[in-house]
Amino acid sequence: MRRISGFPDGHGPRAVALGGGHGLAATLQAMRRVTDNLTAIVGVSDDGGSSGRLRRDFGVLPPGDLRMALAALCGDDTWGRTWSRVVQHRFRGEGELDGHSLGNLLIMSMWDETGDVVAGLDWVAALLGAQGRVLPVSPQPLEIVAAVSGLDPDGSDGTREVRGQVAVATTQGVVENIAVDPADPPACPEAVEAVEEADVVIMGPGSWYTSVIAPLLVPELAQSIKECSAKRVVVLNLVAQQGETTGFTAERYIAVLAAEVPGLTVDAVVADPRSVADPQRLGGVCAEELGAELVLRPVAAPGGPDGTHDPDLLAAAFAELTGRGRIPTWR
Repeated sequence: MRRISGFPDGHGPRAVALGGGHGLAATLQAMRRVTDNLTAIVGVSDDGGSSGRLRRDFGVLPPGDLRMALAALCGDDTWGRTWSRVVQHRFRGEGELDGHSLGNLLIMSMWDETGDVVAGLDWVAALLGAQGRVLPVSPQPLEIVAAVSGLDPDGSDGTREVRGQVAVATTQGVVENIAVDPADPPACPEAVEAVEEADVVIMGPGSWYTSVIAPLLVPELAQSIKECSAKRVVVLNLVAQQGETTGFTAERYIAVLAAEVPGLTVDAVVADPRSVADPQRLGGVCAEELGAELVLRPVAAPGGPDGTHDPDLLAAAFAELTGRGRIPTWR
């Protein structure tokens, strides 16, 4: 890992990254290069795969996105690289373990041992040597509920209710809006505290409705983000996701975020220039909808914007935004 120059270990801005899945992992891998004071606040609405099975069978928080965040924070020494692979290991076979991730089971074991969600995650982080803290957005699992327009699977037209993260993420219709059930879930107190003490709060990239917006529908956490003194940064996706954001333009991401989280203001929106058709128009939308400055920087992995952010390039953009480093202006 290449750290941004001028960052001794144990220093750097107090950073919070919000989201889930591969998008949050990309942010964490980048921000690790900028600071050692890093907290991931992870969505808890996953209902698919191993996480969904454990959630249904044991009534626990879905551990998958929490596991991915912990793996992204593992160190780059032999211990860290090994444990990052181990917690991501998925069993294959004919028995009950088929499809389960070892990391999911490890997290559940620590929850059983400690009787506390946050304490269990802190113990797993210590075991892995994670360079940061991982917290759930809420201490209870949430269900995503979306209003979806367009053709039903049976061919009829209209607006219907779609429930569950997997169903919303893969819908064939157009997501009009989303909510979480329960409608007023409690926020994880430690997550709220991390936001209140942060120097920078980062939202995105990721599945826009189900990973980026859904955690912002926890009222107490959303309010803490709106009121905090931290610099608020949104990272746009590089490509539209087939399903929930099919056909999305860069401007549409911003408009949807503003509509779903009224009152949210943002300091900066980071976008790769190759993913933006009209920078001037996007800049206007960012300013109008979120009060944000558009920051165009090359953050896609080499070879083009295929949906993957490059950790070093994204880290350089984060360093610049937090006043801790500079990279050349994109031309």
